[in-house]
Amino acid sequence: MSDGALRDSYMTPTPRRTTTLSLLGLIALGACGLVLLGLGTTNLGTMPILVGAVAALFPVVVVVQTFLWVDRWEPEPTKMLLLAFVWGACGAALAAFLLNSTAEIAANAILGGKGGNTVAALVSAPLFEEGAKGAFLLGLLIFARREFDGVVDGIVYAGIVAAGFAFSENIKYFAVAFEHGGFGSTNGVITAFLLRGVISPFTHPLFTSMTGIGFGIAARTSVRWRRWAAPLAGYLIAVGLHALWNGTATLGGSYAFVSLYVFGMVPLFLAMAALVWWSRRREQGVVERYITGMVLRGLVPAKEMDVLCSMAARRITVRWARRRFGREAGRAVANYHTAVTELAFLTKALENGVAGEDGDERHEQLVAALAAARHNAEEMMR
Repeated sequence: MSDGALRDSYMTPTPRRTTTLSLLGLIALGACGLVLLGLGTTNLGTMPILVGAVAALFPVVVVVQTFLWVDRWEPEPTKMLLLAFVWGACGAALAAFLLNSTAEIAANAILGGKGGNTVAALVSAPLFEEGAKGAFLLGLLIFARREFDGVVDGIVYAGIVAAGFAFSENIKYFAVAFEHGGFGSTNGVITAFLLRGVISPFTHPLFTSMTGIGFGIAARTSVRWRRWAAPLAGYLIAVGLHALWNGTATLGGSYAFVSLYVFGMVPLFLAMAALVWWSRRREQGVVERYITGMVLRGLVPAKEMDVLCSMAARRITVRWARRRFGREAGRAVANYHTAVTELAFLTKALENGVAGEDGDERHEQLVAALAAARHNAEEMMR
């Protein structure tokens, strides 16, 4: 959860203008989803689309849950994560479809024959799809910078956007597989599900996470050139990986595809997992470093330091409060824990000079929010 979101949940109502813009944005994305649905049912029929949607649900649940686990130390606002998913599934998917289709038609006209399909796979799909997914991260950096606290946030938002995109894409692929091969044939849904839902459900999130890392670096650096160089480098790496993956699948044959998967994508995925683990440990270190100051200021009792510095202990405490005092008490304790983390991260940002011009004001607001969250948790457990 961002410091702004946490502060608003305790102190101020949502401005009418922000609510209106959010509603209009969701309506626009919903319209994009309806367009995609209409295109799918027109080209393939209702039953294949339904089969594709059901099959696509299983991998997307696993992927989303994975990124929510990554986001445990400093949870992002649910509405922002939902917006990220909907953007990927509707806005980015429709934009990529239109741009890829246009590029394929243009390439066919220039090259003749069916060369446009290869051009789309190798050039337009990596460029436009990663660009469309990365647009959400750019929007966050420009209009909602408070939602970014570093690399982990960039990975989480990128992963959720890509999960939504992959969900829409999988619906299409599974529907086409059902249309051409039913369920059990070599070209059917089961084969497509094994390839896309079991073997490679994290490909899109892995690509787009490179862009997310770039934006995460940009959000927390005071060096001007890194603010634009890091996102650009992340995007280019994402495009390169995407193009390599598509090119191997399209032109390389089964041996090249398996080799890339085993010796390229699997090690890269493990490296990303190691980065996430290191980043989570680093987030824990931030809390451990700054919680002493909160204790000295009387914001946090000294006896709770060990609990607040351990994710496992936090989970146990929330479950205990939920069982003994009810669901609302558990939620109140979780909000208190999140407030501690938010204040620690903002304090670090202030020290590093990357908190923005309103950093001191937000710090005061977060101190008040932490006090309110702690009081609310105590009241719930009386």
